[in-house]
Amino acid sequence: MKKFFFLFLITPTILNAQVANKKSVVTKQKKEAKISTTAQATKQVKAVDGYLINGNIEGIADGTVLKLLNGNTGVEEASAATQKGNFVFTGKAPSPDFKVIGVNGQAPFITIFIDNSNVTINAKKNAIEKAEVKGSASHNDFVAFTTITKPYEDLLMGKGRFESKFMDEAAAAIESFVNTHQNSFISPLAIYRQNQITGDYAKLEILYNNLSAPVKASPIGNYISQQIEQNKQAGYGKPLANFTQADTSGKEISLESFKGKYVLVDFWASWCGPCRAENPNVVNTYEKYKSKNFTVLGVSLDRAKQPWLDAIAADKLAWTQVSDLKFWSNSVAQQFGIQSIPQNFLIDPQGNLIGKNLRGAALEYKLSQVIR
Repeated sequence: MKKFFFLFLITPTILNAQVANKKSVVTKQKKEAKISTTAQATKQVKAVDGYLINGNIEGIADGTVLKLLNGNTGVEEASAATQKGNFVFTGKAPSPDFKVIGVNGQAPFITIFIDNSNVTINAKKNAIEKAEVKGSASHNDFVAFTTITKPYEDLLMGKGRFESKFMDEAAAAIESFVNTHQNSFISPLAIYRQNQITGDYAKLEILYNNLSAPVKASPIGNYISQQIEQNKQAGYGKPLANFTQADTSGKEISLESFKGKYVLVDFWASWCGPCRAENPNVVNTYEKYKSKNFTVLGVSLDRAKQPWLDAIAADKLAWTQVSDLKFWSNSVAQQFGIQSIPQNFLIDPQGNLIGKNLRGAALEYKLSQVIR
């Protein structure tokens, strides 16, 4: 799992990744919210310097255990047993943030962008994910944002229309939301979505810098800040460091040998589910642009040769592949500090880095902007 669970919940196919650490990134943390008992579940408890969630799920059995999870990490923060469909959660949010509620902490989820206010939730047992949420100004912004992006939902999930005009329209709509909601705690998510489409890291930084200080300091704001810093360290506009590794036949291949082409350096592995799910997008883009001075150089973090070869054949990866079969200790992965896959770098014909982690629609959009 990636560090930020909220994106997995909202658009499941976008931020899945395999991470280097064998342990889950979800660790035990001190619970921030109080546990609601069955006896409490029917009372309108006044939240003190925090939030109060009063909910009702029509048709749900008495005693059903609901769990409130941190939307960023997936960590359980509280549990409540329903009585006559009612439940209560109280707690305190250091800043407005995502929470999700599910039966025993499982999907389908009620997704809330909570601030320290009194919130009411009304849902039906067979349509929990369609719950009506009222009382949180931040959640209202979240609803407004999801309404704006609804026409582009497939695009944000890496499928559907990839025409430049349509993608420009989506990016402009999201940018407009950010520019008119600079004090909204939803705006960092909107900035992420905008960058997901465009891959424009200069714009990412500009939009982030226009946010208010409290929004920048929020969990998602901090995540965007980290991305900006990583982008600077990656050296945008500067040559990507050369490397050499053996291909499937044992021949040493260097990145420099591809000079003169746009190259996507793609880190993946046969055992990486999210990588395999992303491969069709890369294949489609490769087929569309391979005659336009574009290619892909795959760097696999496999451990054994045969599974690597089998995956190349199964996924129809027609480009050059290299690996030293050293798993996370792959020398090229180590060179570039790769901690999760899939990841990629896009370089121009001069070898300069012009894009990073361009997945789904973002890769095709970026190429449409630079290859005319």
